[in-house]
Amino acid sequence: MPNTAMKKKVLLMGKSGSGKTSMRSIIFANYIARDTRRLGATIDVEHSHVRFLGNLVLNLWDCGGQDTFMENYFTSQRDNIFRNVEVLIYVFDVESRELEKDMHYYQSCLEAILQNSPDAKIFCLVHKMDLVQEDQRDLIFKEREEDLRRLSRPLECACFRTSIWDETLYKAWSSIVYQLIPNVQQLEMNLRNFAQIIEADEVLLFERATFLVISHYQCKEQRDVHRFEKISNIIKQFKLSCSKLATSFQSMEVRNSNFAAFIDIFTSNTYVMVVMSDPSIPSAATLINIRNARKHFEKLERVDGPKHRLLMR
Repeated sequence: MPNTAMKKKVLLMGKSGSGKTSMRSIIFANYIARDTRRLGATIDVEHSHVRFLGNLVLNLWDCGGQDTFMENYFTSQRDNIFRNVEVLIYVFDVESRELEKDMHYYQSCLEAILQNSPDAKIFCLVHKMDLVQEDQRDLIFKEREEDLRRLSRPLECACFRTSIWDETLYKAWSSIVYQLIPNVQQLEMNLRNFAQIIEADEVLLFERATFLVISHYQCKEQRDVHRFEKISNIIKQFKLSCSKLATSFQSMEVRNSNFAAFIDIFTSNTYVMVVMSDPSIPSAATLINIRNARKHFEKLERVDGPKHRLLMR
């Protein structure tokens, strides 16, 4: 019997020009940052369905941010827009000259969410941070985060600083998508078992189309806390370069005197990255282990499937 798609409604909101459609196009439509300049303003609401991990479908509502549209969302379209929302993502242009109006619209969104979808998760993206002087970014973001958390009460919001020009966009969207994966704890448990069985330093699981990190397990402490997002960004750009040459990216091995990293197709919806530092374990053994685990992790992606234990020989 085929699995029924599990749809999760995601609202993407914010004033016109804040960068909503650009970030959506980079994450879900394989745009590169410089190509987003040709995108026009969103008119009313643009709907898109993104299949994510088997039968999980993100029902993404990209809501145009012009004043007329925003007012309609809170009046005539209120129930339609804000009913059955799983996640609200509100995007703020950090250099907006109408901050008071931005905050007013945000509070109106929260009131509608509280009335129609009180269990929705709230994310605020303080966007275009690349336009802020580097030595001012931490201070400005901290101040904006404190204001947003205060305004969001009694709801809670998670805040991220973002830019389309670096890995911060992947960090924010990975965190958002992570909240939507229904069997993520079971996935993480099995990823930990897999890492321990093959004696890996670290294992990462990426969603295949977006290359967002959806799960990871590390056995050894790593120095770079931003490594996940950097890898997502680098490999996504490499995949796009391959597609322009009419080829497809399938796997990669990077090796030096300290470690070996393997990136390979894992399931129909994921890539896996395995990091090994034991020089006595040959590449062939790691690749065989990845291949042997594929069928097991395919089963885990079925949201309503039975629980399985990972057994490898």
